[in-house]
Amino acid sequence: MITFYHAPWSRASSVHWLLEELDVPFEFSPVDIRASEGVPEAYRSIQPNKKVPAIDHDGTVVTERAAITLYLADTFAEAGLAPAQGDRVRARYLTWLVYCDSVLDPVVAAKAHGVEFMGPRYSYGSFSEMVANLEKALSSQPYIVGDRFTAADTQIGSGIHYATNVLRVLPENPVFAAYLDRLAARPAFQRYSHREYEMAQAAGMVGSH
Repeated sequence: MITFYHAPWSRASSVHWLLEELDVPFEFSPVDIRASEGVPEAYRSIQPNKKVPAIDHDGTVVTERAAITLYLADTFAEAGLAPAQGDRVRARYLTWLVYCDSVLDPVVAAKAHGVEFMGPRYSYGSFSEMVANLEKALSSQPYIVGDRFTAADTQIGSGIHYATNVLRVLPENPVFAAYLDRLAARPAFQRYSHREYEMAQAAGMVGSH
């Protein structure tokens, strides 16, 4: 069984989508990251910075989205969401998974908070470089690593969706819009997004974004 440490409409949402794509049993362990008193200190034994997501798979704890995605997609390889070792596509797959956490996420967060910076001085580069990189990749192929949907799309796609529709920091772009339309047509995407909305509604978050 997978215990999934989760908060709705958060960085955990992309892992929620991945779990729906894998179609494996899991149970939610809610973490109220928005509580006025903060996340309970006991949770630090699971996630050292008291962030989500995290998973516990039969006693094996994994944190950080890229690591969780790699672990789950390889563990449940029968779902076909991870290029196998020896597949030449796997290098692009690994690259995009790490890019999501090490470039896309911090650059979008900086932009959303009005932080101006010069790309060469920061390990994750500039916002414009990130946008150009994503546009170049998705202009030549339907999914982030090529012609097939992979677990990397759950992470990159979630990042683009959040930056476009929630934070509204990504510029209107037909390439990104077409990509998001392809992802939104997937049944697992529809299941996860509906469930996220229900949980956000129960938490009193609806209307705050």
